Amino acid sequence: MSVERTYQDINERIKKGKAVVLTAEEVISKVKEKGVTRTAQEVDVVTTGTFGPMCSSGVFLNFGHSAPRIKMQKVWLNNVPAYSGIAAVDAYLGVTELPEDDPLNSNYPGEFRYGGGHVIEELVARKPIKLKATSYGTDCYPRREIETTITLDEINEAILFNPRNCYQNYNCAVNLGDRTIYTYMGTLKPRLGNANYSTSGQLSPLLKDPHFKTIGIGTRIFLGGGMGYVVWNGTQHFPGTLKDGNNRDLCGAGGTLSVMGDLKQMSPRWLVGTSFRGYGATLTVGVGLPIPILNEEILYYAAKTDEELYAPIVDYSDAYPNRKPGNLGLVSYAELKKGTIRIMDKEVPTGPLSSYPRAREIAHILKEWIEKGDFLLGEPSQLLPGPAAGLSGKPLNEKE
Repeated sequence: MSVERTYQDINERIKKGKAVVLTAEEVISKVKEKGVTRTAQEVDVVTTGTFGPMCSSGVFLNFGHSAPRIKMQKVWLNNVPAYSGIAAVDAYLGVTELPEDDPLNSNYPGEFRYGGGHVIEELVARKPIKLKATSYGTDCYPRREIETTITLDEINEAILFNPRNCYQNYNCAVNLGDRTIYTYMGTLKPRLGNANYSTSGQLSPLLKDPHFKTIGIGTRIFLGGGMGYVVWNGTQHFPGTLKDGNNRDLCGAGGTLSVMGDLKQMSPRWLVGTSFRGYGATLTVGVGLPIPILNEEILYYAAKTDEELYAPIVDYSDAYPNRKPGNLGLVSYAELKKGTIRIMDKEVPTGPLSSYPRAREIAHILKEWIEKGDFLLGEPSQLLPGPAAGLSGKPLNEKE
């Protein structure tokens, strides 16, 4: 008997404490045991998780008014600049922003760089943050400068708003060059000295719904330890599929999410300031999505295993990204997680930038929230574009 559920059906079962919820790992075992049709009849929701660096992130802050009032033209938080061209006491702090005295032009790669992501972690940890702001002064906002200390609970609002999170899939990065290079994919050793990747594979939210059949505006999610929402597709949302040598679809490729939530609900365990040597600062973010099992097709993809999900191997030397993605082939997440892969007849050690154990923990937390009735599914008012939408993108330097 085929399964057809609605969000209302599942939410009613959640309210009554009768919903059957499995993590993306757990549902794999169940499908192997009982098959897709039987499992779809029994399972209402599959939970996913990812915990990795997400550079396109930041927080909107409203500080409240001082006496006398100031129209903040320039703002610094722990000496890290925030963008203040919004309103009098609003600012947006991006996670990759660095202090103005950071030695950006130094040839030495540097071991650690403090940036916006670290400020956000300290805010959510309820640590005091030094706020400095300057202004040109107006009749209604006469004050020209302020220096004070703030904490998260003292300011009016703090809204985590991340324009691009949860890359559906990402590269396995290697370096074919003759020198070590420092990238947002970590340190890459020369001559295939290592291979780094940053996707949780069979727990990865957008790999478990590759056609965006359940993800859209209003989808309720786990975000940074609190409850958040998908508010739009992420920037650089170019959904597609990786294909094998016979042009068959293997798995999703380039979807992204724009997400937001109340920073005051979140936790420094799931928002961690991060520094990459020679690259700069970012924020490691925990995100989890519930996949409602509306029908068998949705379950089929939600139960995909690491053996069935692939990443393109990309050389980051020689002016990346001018080389074509996947120029060194594809590799399954099962192979990556074994610790070594074979490239060009060489055994290459692999290393994750994202944490699979923490992704598993997110999936379990989200499962518990749903089972307790604390988390109802948010039915999207509009689904995000899937691979059939035909979206495409071009590098900035590509000519028509």
